[in-house]
Amino acid sequence: MQNPSCLLYGPGDARFEDRPLPMIEDPYDVIIRIAYVGVCGSDVHFWTHGGVKRLVSPSNPLVMGHEASGIVQTVGPAVTTLQPGDPVAIEPGRACRLCSRCKMGKYNLCPQMKFAASPPDHGTLSKYFKISADCCYKIPTSVGRSFGLDEAVLVEPLSVAVHSVRQVGVQPGDKVVVFGAGTIGLLCAAVAREYGASMITCVDISRDKLDFAHSFVPNGRLSFATAIPTQSLSPEENAQCLRGMHRNAHITETDVVGFDVAIEATGAESCIQMAIHALRVGGSFVQTGLGQRNVSFPISTVSENEINVKGCFRYGPGDYKMALELAFTRKIELKSLITKIVPFEKTIEAWETTKRGEGIKTLIRGVGFADEHDGNEAGDKEYNPGYV
Repeated sequence: MQNPSCLLYGPGDARFEDRPLPMIEDPYDVIIRIAYVGVCGSDVHFWTHGGVKRLVSPSNPLVMGHEASGIVQTVGPAVTTLQPGDPVAIEPGRACRLCSRCKMGKYNLCPQMKFAASPPDHGTLSKYFKISADCCYKIPTSVGRSFGLDEAVLVEPLSVAVHSVRQVGVQPGDKVVVFGAGTIGLLCAAVAREYGASMITCVDISRDKLDFAHSFVPNGRLSFATAIPTQSLSPEENAQCLRGMHRNAHITETDVVGFDVAIEATGAESCIQMAIHALRVGGSFVQTGLGQRNVSFPISTVSENEINVKGCFRYGPGDYKMALELAFTRKIELKSLITKIVPFEKTIEAWETTKRGEGIKTLIRGVGFADEHDGNEAGDKEYNPGYV
């Protein structure tokens, strides 16, 4: 096979096939030899249900994968920022750059966005993947071998977390509650810490994930806590328990009680409701996790308490740059999030591992890559397509 790929034909139906080698068509294109691909909740949803809004089918199968890193294989004639052999983190979406949303700095909302593994656009679970050069972020040589291509995969979800925290406007001294202690929730909490939050509470139903959060999020100045909702209580009652966790004897009835910011990273209806009720009057809420499309939302509480509500969709201008800075300077340690790496041939095992909620982040190793490969490996010599 020249370009082995993993395609999804429908729920529970994945097949390994050879696909055509990508060719340089636009002078700003680059072709990447994929090193690692991360598994996220949307991959599991596709594997289980065949898609989100648009479904795959036997007549329109889809190459999966969007969290990815790799090594530059070939560059178009107009590319001056990269060269073959460069290790890169990949931003897996190409906007049109021409529409009104792109022009107003909201390229993540571009109606013509071509996003990896979002039908009909194929993803990164291939040996080779083509993307625009400006969507590839070179791992600086100063970072050396201490920052590998496995960690570079996690720059994509870290960018989502950066976008979420920027959207909701976390300020120094804020009390923040994060719902969900998976990859996105943990990274949102870590980014909120870097933006100056003085108190962070993580909420999840998994004690293992919350135990991990204690080692991943805190630093010396941060008041950090975790909580598991009580199943027998309503979302509003659980929210009251959360609000009372940090209440002390010196607070009077006239003091503002509740969190300044709630970051919802699960998409679960009960967590969305809990988040709104956990906020103080005038607090801010951002919906970061994607779950059910239609949920019961406490709109009266939002109105009565003048809650600021924000959406979060992928990432926008400056988010990847910020994520890279946080990762490269080790302000957020991404390596510890990786709990399992499987070879390309065991992609289904990776999806099932994530589906069962095991660990934090599972990676799929690219075709022909060994454990010791990192950002200093050179690209293959066997495939070097020219500009056509």
